Amino acid sequence: MAFPPNYNQERNNRAKAKQRKAIEKQNRRDEKSATRKHDDQEAVPTNDDNKDTA
Repeated sequence: MAFPPNYNQERNNRAKAKQRKAIEKQNRRDEKSATRKHDDQEAVPTNDDNKDTA
């Protein structure tokens, strides 16, 4: 017998775990990116109140 009887099941479980880990990693990256974009938008100063002083 070349492979154990449940070899395909174990291989599928490893593939699913790998895919799940990749999706979680991408979600963390997207979340960090969204947070960074949100912080950048808040940090941009607006000059609306300084227009009439010149």
